[in-house]
Parts: sequence; C-alpha cells; structure tokens
Amino acid sequence: MCKETIQFIEENKIVAICRGTYGNELIHLVTALERGGVRLVEVTFDQNDEACLIKTPKAINELSQTFKGKVSVGAGTVVTVEQVDAAYKAGAKYIISPNTNVEVIKYTKKLGLVSIPGALTPTEILEAHEAGADFVKVFPVGSLGLGYVKDIRGPINHVKLLATAGVTPNNLADYLSGGFSGAGISNYLTNKEHIAAGDYDVLTEHARKLVQIVAAG
Repeated sequence: MCKETIQFIEENKIVAICRGTYGNELIHLVTALERGGVRLVEVTFDQNDEACLIKTPKAINELSQTFKGKVSVGAGTVVTVEQVDAAYKAGAKYIISPNTNVEVIKYTKKLGLVSIPGALTPTEILEAHEAGADFVKVFPVGSLGLGYVKDIRGPINHVKLLATAGVTPNNLADYLSGGFSGAGISNYLTNKEHIAAGDYDVLTEHARKLVQIVAAG
C-alpha cells in the first residue's frame, strides 16, 4: 500500500491543502478538485483547535469513504505521534508535517504510511531522509525562491522533494523541471471565499489549470 501511495503521489503531483474546511463544504470542495483532476488531498490538523484530534480524523474518514479509489487522502500539519495515530485510524494514506520530527517519521513508517516531513535546510532535509521519510516537503519554499532550490538540488539529488508555500501556476513548472516530485498548494485550490460563495466551478478550473501544467511538463 505504501509503494502504491508513493507512486500515486509521483503520478499526480498536486496536493490540495485543505485547512479549516469540514463537513459538506469539504466534500463539495474535494468533488470540485477531483473534477478538475486533482486527486491528492491533505486535511490539516489545526494546532490552535482543541478539537482537532476529533475534527481532522473525522474529515479524513469522510473523504476516504466518499472518494475511495478516486482521491488519496492524507493528514497535514501533523506534529505529534498521537496525531499520526488518529490519522492512521481514520484512513489517511500519508502524513505531512511542517517540521522534521524523527519520532513522528519513524512512527509513520511503523504504521505503513507514507512519511512527508517538512524541512528547509540541507541538514534538515537529509536528517528527514535518513530517518525514513519517503518525500521531504521543502517548506516554506517560496520564501527563498528557485535559486535556493537549485543550489540544494545539486548535492541533494537523491531525495524526493515536494514544494510547499509559495507555489503558483506561474512557477509550478519551474519547480517540477527543477526536480521536485510535486507540490502542495493551498489558497489557489482551497480559497475560503470561493467556498463560502459556492464558487466551486472556479476551483475546478484552478485544479484543471495545474493539472495541465503537470501534463505539459
């Protein structure tokens, strides 16, 4: 299952980051994204929300049941082993973190899930990789730009990387051509104003545009 998920991520490349959206709105959102071709969805844990250990797993489970076979669902902003466990029991296929926590990585792999910790420096990226990460999320990638990415990609060309924070339709192709396996994208795909207004067709078009960029590469 882990190998299949890794392959699915490498094939589809675009991970929609869903933060603070639940229930029917989340179902409608993922329906719109899937219609546009985006088939990877990350539901994040809101660390400021005391109920996140209930709300996020519930959302992951609902999506997993609704879109089984169509969309691969993972958990995001996972910073504790307890959150890994809750996501696993809810049906998450991959665990994405903003940081490199060796304990979280090792527990994720123990459960047979795909591990995607966050890192920024060469030291962090290699620490995550050596701990067993399947991909390393370079975060926040946009803050340092493509020049930084190219510099670290030279010596660290054996680690599968995902770009997150600052990836747009204007630079996605550059990250992919620079050797990234994919990218995590939030607001462009999961804009709360569009969701509140019911403008899901707009988000479908945004998804379709990103998928076209991937296909052109």
